[in-house]
Amino acid sequence: MQGPAGLLSSIGAAHGECGATRPASAKIGAVFEVETRSLPGRPTAVGSAETFTLVVDRPVDGGGGGLGFNGGQLLYLAVAGCVSNDIFREAQAVGIELTSVRVRVRGDFSGDPPVSEAIEYEVELEGDAPGERLDELVARVDRIAEIPNSLRGGTEVKLRKRRSGH
Repeated sequence: MQGPAGLLSSIGAAHGECGATRPASAKIGAVFEVETRSLPGRPTAVGSAETFTLVVDRPVDGGGGGLGFNGGQLLYLAVAGCVSNDIFREAQAVGIELTSVRVRVRGDFSGDPPVSEAIEYEVELEGDAPGERLDELVARVDRIAEIPNSLRGGTEVKLRKRRSGH
C-alpha cells in the first residue's frame, strides 16, 4: 500500500499565494475555498487549500485506507490550529515572544446521525512574559478565535449543489 507521500503525487495540488496575516481587529474579507479529491477507486482523498495539502481518509475498519485524518479529527484540528495561530498573532501584537505553544482538543460524536458533542481544549504555552500575561493572552484568544466562535454561534452549513458524472 502506498504511503501519504506517494498519494500526494497522485493528485496535482492547486497553486496560489498564501494569505497574509492580519491584525486582530481586521475583517478577514476573503472567501476560503477548500476541496477534497478522492484517489481513483479509493475512499482516500487529498484535501487542498491554496498550495497546502493533507490526506483525508477513514479508518481501515470503517472502509477506508487508514492513511489520513477523518472528518472528526479535522474538525477538532481546525479548532486547535485556529487557537494556535491566533495565540501567535495576538502575542506578536502585544510584544510577547512565544517559545512553545501546544493546543490539545478533545471531543466525541454521538447520536444518529452522529454529531459532535461539546468540544474542550487546553493550552500550554511558554514565552518571555509572566504567567499572568500569558493567561490573559489565552483568555483573549478564547474570546476572539474564529473557528471556536463559528462553532459556538452555530454557523450554517448547506449543500449548494450536487453534480453527477458518468
